[in-house]
Amino acid sequence: MPELDYRQKAWSAALIVLFFVAWELFCLISGMSDLVLPRPSQVFVTLVEKFPILWPHILQTLATTMIGFVLGVGLGVVLGAVIGVSKTAYDTAYPLLVGFSSIPKVAVVPIFVLWFGSGSVPAVLTALSICFFPIVVNIATGLATTEPELEDVLKALGASKFDILWNVGLPRTMPFFFASLKVAISYAFVGAVLSETVASNRGIGNVMMTASSNFNVPLVFAGLFVLAGLGVALYVIFSVIEGRVTGWATRKNDMIAT
Repeated sequence: MPELDYRQKAWSAALIVLFFVAWELFCLISGMSDLVLPRPSQVFVTLVEKFPILWPHILQTLATTMIGFVLGVGLGVVLGAVIGVSKTAYDTAYPLLVGFSSIPKVAVVPIFVLWFGSGSVPAVLTALSICFFPIVVNIATGLATTEPELEDVLKALGASKFDILWNVGLPRTMPFFFASLKVAISYAFVGAVLSETVASNRGIGNVMMTASSNFNVPLVFAGLFVLAGLGVALYVIFSVIEGRVTGWATRKNDMIAT
């Protein structure tokens, strides 16, 4: 019901505003130092004042994140499809992927710097390496959940393995795929910013590291707010696309609205 949905969104927005109001009041009442926890109003003022300086770094972080994300999605889809349709590939590649995913990416960044030097390339590769694993897992899971009976029927009708994969397997993975995209984009930001704090002189990560060394905590939090805003914006974009593409698989939330 539209009215109920509007009311639910209004309550959600009110709770978000209440969180920042409580944060502001806590800092004021407790006399919290700006070096420990700045007030949201201070962070907002800093963000407005420093925005002309932050803007090139925002574009840099967004560009490296999206490049790494797109490459990670492409690699994840290919590996996930191979692993999902081949038992041999699953037994061979999956343990390697799990092992690589278990390595802290902060330990991988120096290797990328050693190979490619400091700059954008390590940030792109770090974003790729940290975001492709959810794609692989969800694509492989979606393909593995295709009913064997359906495959048998299609084979009896003369469909090849590629026909089954293209017309049945991949469409069935769309809900899994979009769910993994919303997770992977957050991971991609983590990877890009992590690399920027270690091996770059541009990007939000570098700004935050420099501000931290100068004890400019409001600017550090301004960088965090920027990253959060970018992450939320991209999450919403993928959610809208997901609703358009996989609306048939999305459970209606009218029953859980309160």
